[in-house]
Amino acid sequence: MSDSCIVGWAHTEFGKLADPDVESLIERVAAAAIADAGLEAQEIDGVFVGLFNNGFSKQDFPSSLSMQSVPGLRFKPASRYENACASGSAALYAARDFIAARRGRLALVIGVEKMTTLPGSQIGDVLLGASYRKEEGEIPGGFAGVFGRIAENYFQRFGDQSEALAMIAAKNHKNGVDNPYAQMRKDLGFEFCRQESEKNPYVAGPLKRTDCSLVSDGAAALILADAETAEAMAKSVKFRAGVQVNDYLPLSRRDPTRFEGGAAAWSLALADAKLALSELSFVETHDCFTIAELIEYEAMGLAPHGQGARVIKDGLTQPGGRLPVNRSGGLKAKGHPVGATGVSMHVISAMQLTGQAGAMQLPKAELAGVFNMGGAAVANYVSILERQK
Repeated sequence: MSDSCIVGWAHTEFGKLADPDVESLIERVAAAAIADAGLEAQEIDGVFVGLFNNGFSKQDFPSSLSMQSVPGLRFKPASRYENACASGSAALYAARDFIAARRGRLALVIGVEKMTTLPGSQIGDVLLGASYRKEEGEIPGGFAGVFGRIAENYFQRFGDQSEALAMIAAKNHKNGVDNPYAQMRKDLGFEFCRQESEKNPYVAGPLKRTDCSLVSDGAAALILADAETAEAMAKSVKFRAGVQVNDYLPLSRRDPTRFEGGAAAWSLALADAKLALSELSFVETHDCFTIAELIEYEAMGLAPHGQGARVIKDGLTQPGGRLPVNRSGGLKAKGHPVGATGVSMHVISAMQLTGQAGAMQLPKAELAGVFNMGGAAVANYVSILERQK
């Protein structure tokens, strides 16, 4: 695939927002991302929208919603993409294909979700649509129950990992304090995350409230340009690699303690980029639950199977560690508006690479890894990003 570059972006705060619907969230980021790239709307060649929805709102079919607030996008091709919690990355990768096929030079990618209007029980059921309902639809606790079962399997095989999960939660909440977009900007501390309490009850299996990402509203957008066009832009972040790998949907067909699709995606992306994991400056990874981040340490190659706990206990993924992970606070603190997450992860990484991450800024930010997954490691996307200018 020919090179494509991120040349502009916009991001709302994540949380329980006053915005009434998906359309209003799109309105907040579409024009802002175009302006951030120094472009006019008429210059955009295609619009790509990531939205899971699946019952979060009655208004589906979002591909043309940006045109109400940005009339210059009228008559441009626009499509919606859905791949569960990786819907944002699905839209982004479709835009990369669009540019590689030379159908256009500039693409607007929007990730968006409005989740908080539903009661909690309905939210859990909607999210179960990202699992295999024939076998997993009756698991107590909704989608948290699916990852609770994964955690139970992991604990049974490798011992109680509650301390490591609490360390991951504490790390990400501390990181989230520095993220102006984060839904929860509070350093909860290890002891609070480790202990069951009235404010931190068990939610599913061994997972407590601090092990689970937040229900969120929010949107993020970015502008993608071909390499030649990007040369004339004020800032540019290049894709060194971008890989999608899908695995079986039913957990019964897989080892739930391994994210084999994620491991395959990481291996292919690093090979395409001609890099070793040790050469990356930081990673933004999909910590929908703390057990996911733990297993992802193993999938990316930081530890052998069953030994992910030592990664967090040795401090490797802390901001000052060998490979900082989720300096943004991750989904755990930043929030997880499903369709927006993949785009947000790429925007946050581009901010780091261009030195625009503010209080989140890492001293060394030259190469980024992004892992966004849909479902329980079913749709797996790994991007390797590098600053061009």
